[in-house]
Amino acid sequence: LLIIGSLFFIFGFVTWANSILIPYFKLICELSIQQALLVAFAFYISYFLMAFPSSYILTKTGYKNGMILGLFIMALGALLFIPAANSREYVVFLIGLFVQATGLTLLQTAANPYIIVLGPIESAAARMSIMGVCNKTAGAIAPILLIGAIVRNPDEIDHVQKQLLTATIGQKDLILNDLSSRLLIPYVIIVFVLVLLGLMIKLTRLPEIKDKSIAKQEGVEHDHAPLFKHTYMILGAIAIFCGVNVEVLVVDTII
Repeated sequence: LLIIGSLFFIFGFVTWANSILIPYFKLICELSIQQALLVAFAFYISYFLMAFPSSYILTKTGYKNGMILGLFIMALGALLFIPAANSREYVVFLIGLFVQATGLTLLQTAANPYIIVLGPIESAAARMSIMGVCNKTAGAIAPILLIGAIVRNPDEIDHVQKQLLTATIGQKDLILNDLSSRLLIPYVIIVFVLVLLGLMIKLTRLPEIKDKSIAKQEGVEHDHAPLFKHTYMILGAIAIFCGVNVEVLVVDTII
């Protein structure tokens, strides 16, 4: 349960780090607000594009190996921040975010049902609630930790923006390159943590779970009706869509 809880912590941390990256990229890559908000687009579009492929991958790998693969894909995306930070290439940052979110999509697709079958079905809701606490705790502290790692004092960004108004092209490049390079250490640490967690899951005797195990745990048979015949699933998807829209809009634009 502790290992799976750490996965949900990762979900929240990586997702809500975007709220800091949007204004930071706007500054270091000299973007308009519309261009900066492509951070959110590049990240969340992967959920739309990769959700069904992720479910197919899990039928081939199983849930445990799917979680490991998801962590390694996320690590690859975080690794792309190294050349992006060195070159201040916004497109490379966006590709890195898309790859991170692709791994996160696979990871979440595996971890959510996995936590349900790790114990009695009667306590599944309690386990999911605990995972939600891990997720939102990470979401609360991720912006604080990331901004603390890349900004030396609370007034530095305002000071830098004033400097840029009077700086020459050469001076501006030096200032922005310095700010961009500060992303290197945090994202090297993130790569290390993701790979380490993937190896821990690989070496830990977590049970392998198949779709039949989930159905058996829930006491139901597989329902082979077309996906869109499940009314409650459709309504739930709409509710999640609306909720996440509001959440992302508020968090990613308020800073």
